[in-house]
Amino acid sequence: MLNACTADFAQDLSNRLPGVLRPPAPRDLEEPRGRWRGVAGAIAAPRSTAEVADVVRACAAARVGIVPMGGGTGLVGGQIMPEGPAPLILSLERMTALRGMFADENVMQVEAGMILADVQAHAAGVGRLFPLSLASEGSARIGGNLAANAGGLNVLRYGNTRDLCLGLEAVLPDGSILHGLKRLRKDNTGYDLRHLLIGSEGTLGVITAASLRLFPRPAAQVTALLAVPSPAAALRLLELAEGRLSGMISAFELIHRMGFDFLAEVMPEVTVPLSPVPEWSVLIELGLPREIAPEEAMAALYAEADDAGLVLDGVIAASESQRAALWKIRESIPEANRRIGAVSSHDISLPLSAVAAFIPRAGAALAALGEWRVNCFGHLGDGNLHYNVFPLRGRSRKDHENQRDAIKETVHDIVHDMGGSVSAEHGIGRLKVGDLERYGDPAKLAAMRAIKAALDPQGIMNPGAMLRA
Repeated sequence: MLNACTADFAQDLSNRLPGVLRPPAPRDLEEPRGRWRGVAGAIAAPRSTAEVADVVRACAAARVGIVPMGGGTGLVGGQIMPEGPAPLILSLERMTALRGMFADENVMQVEAGMILADVQAHAAGVGRLFPLSLASEGSARIGGNLAANAGGLNVLRYGNTRDLCLGLEAVLPDGSILHGLKRLRKDNTGYDLRHLLIGSEGTLGVITAASLRLFPRPAAQVTALLAVPSPAAALRLLELAEGRLSGMISAFELIHRMGFDFLAEVMPEVTVPLSPVPEWSVLIELGLPREIAPEEAMAALYAEADDAGLVLDGVIAASESQRAALWKIRESIPEANRRIGAVSSHDISLPLSAVAAFIPRAGAALAALGEWRVNCFGHLGDGNLHYNVFPLRGRSRKDHENQRDAIKETVHDIVHDMGGSVSAEHGIGRLKVGDLERYGDPAKLAAMRAIKAALDPQGIMNPGAMLRA
């Protein structure tokens, strides 16, 4: 049984670590979708890994729960604890240092509190690319990205956050420090604790620093918005593009017309340069070597796709401002979704060959529950769809709260039946604990619980996240 982070505990910890603790502010107890509010006795904002270890040891001794906090941008409630004994929130906001830059090795070492956009900027400063790219990159912190194994726009080419990390420094639940901040591509010296901690959502320890992989920056980029007849055609277009330009496709995003309709409804300043607005479209970006002319490469791909009946129309960006305008469309869709207000949002992944069949199957199943607007978009190149269900115009999500669970279960049952995952890139947090129990492999769940019990026998690390407390 955990104890609350009381005023006496906070005062004692503050006496030992002056300047580290502060009272919770409203922003510390909120999550982006506004579905829950958290509880906390205090906020600890350590300035070093040693101070993180001191905080964790104190909490372990007093059996006080710890909720690690990055940028607070997570969408599954992993960063807040809505009930139970008030925990200590451990924020990495002050640990933002660049520990080392090794451009000749394509490696940089950063502390976990560094904002993702700053990680990208440091890499760019030495002519390199850190390819993780998210809508929240201006506020998300790299430690949270690692803890959630974030995906984003460039997974097709560069992989998830897990694939971008060579080594980790972390504080384990007993307060010991894991000194794993290596820059090695090969290291077969036992269990890889780096991969155990990445994606663990703060339930097995607190990531304090990371060695990150960098890449050469493409000599040229070109982006296009292409109208396609159907999701099946989009998948064939992806296959065609990979055949012509293997390893050069940085992003391949599927967008349904509903996303454009939502932009017209609540963000009319973001316009779509295709008329008529297509039912389905693809935003594709190529990162090319110096020897390949970017616009010619995209035009040649379009011409071949047109001959195969895979495209209906398209716009190829001819300048950086036009490229930014196309990405503005895609990056504004989540904000338009937020303003409309989803009844139920789904971050799912499917085998690529199942995507085209999933969309009509899910639509038919939802129609049996009522009338909806469905906005289906996402990272088609890696099979990750954001399949979000909205009320009809003139109604709000509050009108359908009693149907939310049925909608989610309907969608997730189909995803599971088709060999997919109900959590593609946002993690489990507290929102999807029941989903993990419902759809997770029993052997995997047993192993996860055993690992949690071995590393965190008191259950102080992010209690209730991922595994039921």
